[in-house]
Amino acid sequence: MTEELTFDEYASTRNAYGETLVALGSERQDIIVLDADLSSSTQTKLFSTRFPERFFNVGVAEQNLIDISAGIALSGKTVFASTFAMFGTGRGWEMIRNTLAYDQLNVKLVFTHSGLLVGQDGSCHQSLEDIAIMRAIPGLTVMIPADANETKAMIRYAAETPGPFYIRLSREKTPVLFKEYHHKPSQPFVIEDGEDVTICATGVMVAMALQARCRLSKEGVSARVINMNQIKPLDADFIVKNAKETGAIVTAEEHSIIGGIGSAIAETLAERHPTPMRRIGTQDKFGESGLGFELLEKYGLTASAIANAAKELVKQK
Repeated sequence: MTEELTFDEYASTRNAYGETLVALGSERQDIIVLDADLSSSTQTKLFSTRFPERFFNVGVAEQNLIDISAGIALSGKTVFASTFAMFGTGRGWEMIRNTLAYDQLNVKLVFTHSGLLVGQDGSCHQSLEDIAIMRAIPGLTVMIPADANETKAMIRYAAETPGPFYIRLSREKTPVLFKEYHHKPSQPFVIEDGEDVTICATGVMVAMALQARCRLSKEGVSARVINMNQIKPLDADFIVKNAKETGAIVTAEEHSIIGGIGSAIAETLAERHPTPMRRIGTQDKFGESGLGFELLEKYGLTASAIANAAKELVKQK
């Protein structure tokens, strides 16, 4: 790819989630869905309309959302529970830790409206710390899809896999990167190969990483782009392999650089293969009200920022 990369299709990961729930509900009678009074936003309303007897609105009570989900899971059901990422991971953290994770219950936490792309709702709704606090919980699988089609595969994977999950979704429509999805959603993979630097991106930042790769190619820099769809468990061997092959790593996430995917990769490489790194993410700051993609620009979560970080690293090699 040498021309400026643009995307001709955008779709919402939360809409893909709602549609997949309906499909799963048609296929399996054990699928139960709960929401904390935000079903129109999280798109669990699609399931509630089709299967009202298997849907429960617990109201604005995120701790109850987690504990009721736990009780239903103990009866043998596969439970999906949804709200906004800020409220679910923040207010519900103790219940997620002490009930879902400790007892390894079959509850899938699919929280939407994460990161800066919540936009005008402002800092009180913009979860920029949720990856950090969720990946710290033992036994909790943490995943972030790069687009709507990966979301569909990821939700199905979670439904088929026992144990607790946290899946992080966005509010805005984001680029469709995979017209057909043939990957395992629990395995990070190389989207585009390169030799000089590896860009490890997650969520909406995968599209930015692909755009950065195009810009770098014009300047003679060969960048490898990896979709970090599963944050925990982290495939440490895969990370080390790519670090050895390119000798430089840039991470990109719509999250604080503290505790997120950049931290997870840095921790791995510090112990196993120290490698020059740069982390693209929010810099220990709260968000603010504004249009989602304009906020990404303001906070430096852009293709240009990724490309500049990659060029700096390549010069140091």
